Amino acid sequence: MLEGIIRESIGKSNAKKLRRDGYLIANIYAKGVENVHCAFKKGDFIRTVRRKDSLAFPVKVGDKEFNVVVQEYELDPVTGDIVHVDLRVAIPGYVTDYLVPVKTVGTPKGLKNKGVLVITKRRLRVRGPIEKIPTNFTLDVSDLDRDESILVRDIEAPEGCRLMDRPHVSVCGVIKAR
Repeated sequence: MLEGIIRESIGKSNAKKLRRDGYLIANIYAKGVENVHCAFKKGDFIRTVRRKDSLAFPVKVGDKEFNVVVQEYELDPVTGDIVHVDLRVAIPGYVTDYLVPVKTVGTPKGLKNKGVLVITKRRLRVRGPIEKIPTNFTLDVSDLDRDESILVRDIEAPEGCRLMDRPHVSVCGVIKAR
C-alpha cells in the first residue's frame, strides 16, 4: 500500500520544499469526501501506479485509507517529470466517469503497405461503478490495413458500463506514411 503524508500548508513555498525533497504533490477528493492535500514519495508513487492490477489502488494518508483512481496528472514541460497528481476516491457502487487506458496488440498489416499506426485516443471515458470498470481496453490491430481505423462504436463496453466518447471518433488507425 502506498503511504503518504498530509501537507500542513498548501502554499507554493511548501510545495517547492516538498518537491526538492523528492515528494509528489497530490490532492485526494470525491463527492461527499473532504479534500485531502497530501504528498507521496515520487519513486514509490510511480512504482505503485505501474504495478497496479486494477484501475483503483489503495493509499494511506495519515490515519485514513482510500481506494483511489488517477484522475489527472501534470507534467513539467521541460523535464517531463510528474509535478502534481489528482486522485479521485473510488466509492463502491457510485456511478461516475473514469478514464480507462487503451492498449494495442499485434502488428497491423497496413505497415507493410507503407502505413503508420496512429493511436489518437490513449484513454476512453467510461461511466459506471468502479467494480465494473475494466483495467484497460486491449485492441487487436493486426487486421488493420492502410486507411482503416477502430472507432469508439467498435469497442464493446462492459456490462453495466457505458462509453461516453462520441461513437464516430477514431481510437487508433493506420494512415499513409509521408
